[in-house]
Amino acid sequence: MRLRIEVDNKIKENEVIIRCNELNDDVKNIQSLLQEIVSHKKQITFYKGDTEYYLSLEDILFFETEAKGICAHTKDNIYSVKYKLYELEEVLPGYFMRVSKSTILNTNHIYSITRSISSSSKVEFLNTHKQVYVSRYYYKPLKIKLLEKRK
Repeated sequence: MRLRIEVDNKIKENEVIIRCNELNDDVKNIQSLLQEIVSHKKQITFYKGDTEYYLSLEDILFFETEAKGICAHTKDNIYSVKYKLYELEEVLPGYFMRVSKSTILNTNHIYSITRSISSSSKVEFLNTHKQVYVSRYYYKPLKIKLLEKRK
């Protein structure tokens, strides 16, 4: 694999292009790392009442759609955010993953998964009563992501 950087001061916004003859694991890993680096630069503001909070994304267990908007859950609190779930998917680091139509979870905080063949599987987090459900559609990709993290 070759690495080449071209500097062009006429370009207004930086762009990274990866050229490859196949989309293998190495290329996917490079893409994932680059996305994670870019997303760390974006700061998400969390709200509770009239107060703004600047939390680390590491502290977030999951984001969930509720009647009044998107909520971010930590072990002890719930905050609102001014993003839609699809927008969060674009800015969150790679350890976050959509697991249902209404939920994105932090895979670093998964304590257990109780599988249900006929319906959604239940994900539990360490040292909290909070839990989310993984739809059957997202169960296999979640398991693959967790296996990749162990490598």
